[in-house]
Amino acid sequence: MTTPTLAVWKFASCDGCQLTLLDCEDELLTIAEQVKIATFLEASSAIEPGPYDVSLVEGSITTAADERRIREIREQSRILVTIGACATGGGIQALRNFADVEEFASVVYAKPEYIDTLATSTPASEHVTVDYQLQGCPIDRGQLLDTLAALLVGRKPRLPAKTVCTECKNRGVTCVVVADGIPCLGPVTHAGCGALCPSFHRGCYGCFGPAATPNTAALIPLLRRDGMSGDGVERVFSTFNVTPFAGERNDT
Repeated sequence: MTTPTLAVWKFASCDGCQLTLLDCEDELLTIAEQVKIATFLEASSAIEPGPYDVSLVEGSITTAADERRIREIREQSRILVTIGACATGGGIQALRNFADVEEFASVVYAKPEYIDTLATSTPASEHVTVDYQLQGCPIDRGQLLDTLAALLVGRKPRLPAKTVCTECKNRGVTCVVVADGIPCLGPVTHAGCGALCPSFHRGCYGCFGPAATPNTAALIPLLRRDGMSGDGVERVFSTFNVTPFAGERNDT
């Protein structure tokens, strides 16, 4: 039986989601016994040619070279999984999508004429077919391990389609909105973090991206009621998942 191959790729990102994989430590060693890690530059300089059984893609598409490379990776990958807010929603760098990228470059870089970039930062799914998405900034360690284990045995990964509010209820976490009037994006945010922030008595800030059918029209008045200004509402919808939450900004 041929050993399945795993490749891990980086585009525009902070590397945090790849570090989540490295932080798995003992579990990663177990995975390495079951798969051949063909490409993972965060861990090794070794690069082996495809095709690959599974590719994990971190980061958003921000240059013409990125566009070409993501298509090449898709052609070489039987299963392609995007990991993290940058790869699934454009990331913080997608703030450029609502501004003048040339103006940004002139402020940030001493020699902006050397910068070759697209006007937008977009998720991989806008350029190629993506099989599965792991959301978050960074992704959840347990969700990553479960997804890799599922793909190794040939079953569909168990990826939640509920909201953070559901995770609060499952954990018995008191609702910070109802009990304390703390602004929280839990009702419109995709599950997967285990209600991490509410469990520490703070509101969810949406790092796992919008749920499938977010009712922002109902949530925004609550955010304002709990002390968030109109600008504050727009900012909280424009942090880690700028592109997917873009439609919600218009409701502010």
